[in-house]
Amino acid sequence: MRAPASALTCTSPIRIESEERMAGAPRDEIRGEAGAAAGKGSRPASERHTVVLGTATPGGGFPLFGAAFAEALGETDPDLAIETRNTKGSTENVTLLGVGALDIALVQGEVAGPALAGQDGAGERLTVVAAMYATAGLFAVLRHSPHRAITDLRGLPVVLGARGSGLVVLARTVLSGLGLDPDKDFRAITLDRAGDGPAMVMAGEAAALWGGGIGWPGFTALTEGPGGARFIAPDAAERARILARHPFLKESTVPPLSYAGQTEPITSVGSWSLVLAGPRLSEDAGYRIARALHRAEGRLGARLAQARETTLANTWAATPSGALLHPGVRRYLKEAGLSD
Repeated sequence: MRAPASALTCTSPIRIESEERMAGAPRDEIRGEAGAAAGKGSRPASERHTVVLGTATPGGGFPLFGAAFAEALGETDPDLAIETRNTKGSTENVTLLGVGALDIALVQGEVAGPALAGQDGAGERLTVVAAMYATAGLFAVLRHSPHRAITDLRGLPVVLGARGSGLVVLARTVLSGLGLDPDKDFRAITLDRAGDGPAMVMAGEAAALWGGGIGWPGFTALTEGPGGARFIAPDAAERARILARHPFLKESTVPPLSYAGQTEPITSVGSWSLVLAGPRLSEDAGYRIARALHRAEGRLGARLAQARETTLANTWAATPSGALLHPGVRRYLKEAGLSD
């Protein structure tokens, strides 16, 4: 993997009427109606693009990012309508992309890697649209907690995240690198909704909350809650053990002041989360997304701190091979002089 690099004015976009409408109608029917409606506007349907983006369960980082991504790109290209849809998270997103139920989706790196490599049978059909941000995996505990290290949490209830979430996969990967099994060495809790985790820790129902990256909503809620919170990450020796077992992970740092009360940088391990495309995303739509993202990078980063890393330069750097890029994205990168 390359080392990561350290923005049309027209009529209103066509939008899918409702989530229930999208779920109940075949994709071809939805697209046909959108195309017919576009024909009534001042621009031909070929210039309009409605793209369905899968995120995750409410209260997590993916829905937050998805909303900012859709809004920033839509403001840059008003004929590009990105419709966000809550899902069960990264694992389900890969499946939904493969069967054409979504156009693009947000996928944690630990799930995206095997999917792109074809280990789950979907590799030949999925491509990279954009790199989102690097996610450093951490535990958060209440500030007054006596626990200072990952091993202090053994035998205790810990919230790993929402079922199907890439963060749960990251937690299991990191802990296995330390020779720990979340189901045997901890009382692992998985949730229906990611947003339920902070309240469980604040109520004393769990000793710690697993999460990651900059501006993650669960950590924000916990650190800004009564009494505050602090973080537990693998130390240098533990990181070395994890990386030796899982070399696809990389060291990643959460900068100071990313969360309330966090005065020092926190180094852990993690990977890049990605925006992936399924086979239904046309080359032209992929090109339009890449162009809009390039023009909207500053606007997106101003909306969401972690999205400052969502750039086409980082997309090129974080994608293991140019062949894994969506054809439309690859074409735009070449035209913009951002690829080899």
